[in-house]
Amino acid sequence: MGKGVVEVGEVPDPQILSPRDAIVKVTSTAICGSDLHMYGGYIPTMEKGDVVGHEFMGEVVEVGSAAGNLRVGDRVVVPFPISCGACTQCVRRNYSLCENSNPNAGMAEKVMGYSPAGIFGYSHMLGGFAGGQAEYVRVPFADVGPLKIEHDLTDEQVLFLSDIFPTAYMGAEMCDISPGDVVAVWGAGPIGQLAVASAYLLGAGKVVAIDRFDYRLRIAQEKAGAIPVNYEEQDVKEALLDITAGRGPDAVIDAVGMEAHHHVGAINAYDKVMQAVKLEPDRAGALRDAVLNVRSGGVVSVVGVYGGFVDKFPMGAVVNRSLTLRSGQCHTHRYMQPLLDRIVAGEIDPSFVISHRMSLDEAPQGFEMFRDKVDECNKIVMTP
Repeated sequence: MGKGVVEVGEVPDPQILSPRDAIVKVTSTAICGSDLHMYGGYIPTMEKGDVVGHEFMGEVVEVGSAAGNLRVGDRVVVPFPISCGACTQCVRRNYSLCENSNPNAGMAEKVMGYSPAGIFGYSHMLGGFAGGQAEYVRVPFADVGPLKIEHDLTDEQVLFLSDIFPTAYMGAEMCDISPGDVVAVWGAGPIGQLAVASAYLLGAGKVVAIDRFDYRLRIAQEKAGAIPVNYEEQDVKEALLDITAGRGPDAVIDAVGMEAHHHVGAINAYDKVMQAVKLEPDRAGALRDAVLNVRSGGVVSVVGVYGGFVDKFPMGAVVNRSLTLRSGQCHTHRYMQPLLDRIVAGEIDPSFVISHRMSLDEAPQGFEMFRDKVDECNKIVMTP
């Protein structure tokens, strides 16, 4: 309803608008760190009354005539990008870059040059689609996106296939991990924790998690095997050099994004002021640190959300130290089935990130808790 204001209210039930649509009755949905960017007023083109949320799953209750792969009663997880499956980018399996799913592509082009895919519940610049923190959702291109869950798994085990598990895994995959590599992850929130676990799945020898909240570092250590580094208590550079025998990590992952907090007070204050007066849309403290701490010739993988421009980016380090920078909104569709197979095989249970469960009616409280890190809030799952 506005900056820092979320309300629960009645809206019209979604309707089938295209033969490729489906209507999903939501059984579980989650609050994502990306939602906090909207909540804090950092994502443009939000409008009063927008239905938010992009991590959800549920039961198919209505199917368009051209979505023949689905049946009423199917249990599905819905990926957060909306993808047509037929454009050049979708054929290349770059689903978050779908050329046909954003009806407001012109708005995105003014900021980004070209438009990415439409996204559920994430601003009118990205399509204005009603999101999944709701009882029912219209799912466009339902013949392409939703993944059927036909195993005896709980919602909590598979819900995060909608976003944060594939996002974390793609972040680790972009690191080109060789057996025994050392990977450092900036941000030990849910995506960072799952990035740690994913890096180990891909063969990393050691994975370091960097954060300032002890409870998040504890989860990353106990549940995912991370080496914790609290940047308010340790010098990150010294810690990483010690862990890597003076070389630096082989790859780094930025799982923080546009609202980064910096360990240097002056830089942190500068970023906050610049962002507040609209001269710097994104605070890039974590990204700068990641670039400056990866070993020469290493990989910088960025899955934290950025919306516009960053200030004081160390491009000189990228060029002169032969760094590789990779990024992207997750091409979720390509990872859902392989990661489901890993869950079924017992290799990982992503539900370890969940700290709080509540009703959808409690969403305003949930947003406040998640933003303010109340009661060691790590990840909230809501049920309508």
